[in-house]
Amino acid sequence: MPGWLKRLLSAPNAFYAWGLGRIFGHRFLQLTHTGRKTGKEYRVVVEVVKYDRTTGEAIVMSGFGRRSGWFRNVSAGTPTWVDFGHGRVRADHRVLDTEEAAQTLHDYEHRMRIAMPLVRSALGRLAGFTYRDADADRRRLVQILPLTAFTPHH
Repeated sequence: MPGWLKRLLSAPNAFYAWGLGRIFGHRFLQLTHTGRKTGKEYRVVVEVVKYDRTTGEAIVMSGFGRRSGWFRNVSAGTPTWVDFGHGRVRADHRVLDTEEAAQTLHDYEHRMRIAMPLVRSALGRLAGFTYRDADADRRRLVQILPLTAFTPHH
């Protein structure tokens, strides 16, 4: 990934560093993960596809697929924390199976109806195929761009 793109994508971290992460509500979260090789802490802001107010579980998509650094670190079992702008809390994670992920994405698309043509186009580019509103496409997409649920410890 080019350096300029890395800097652009990491810019939202500044809002959390300045104590302003809460302006994103539950639409985004800052994920802190530990490098599986380096042991260093890394932070990334990701969009929340689904949030459960009762359990605090937040589901996010790995936009760069299984090769994403945060996804590989989390999958390796390294410690993770989530922050919605009120301070970070330790979190457990699970990768959604294909059917649950496809249903979660379908529900997200329904909530985001107005923006969906643009979102589908972007997701298709990230996944490498023309993504349409079809169950088979949705299942294919979530296998390439997996969804991960983070549940905070309280």
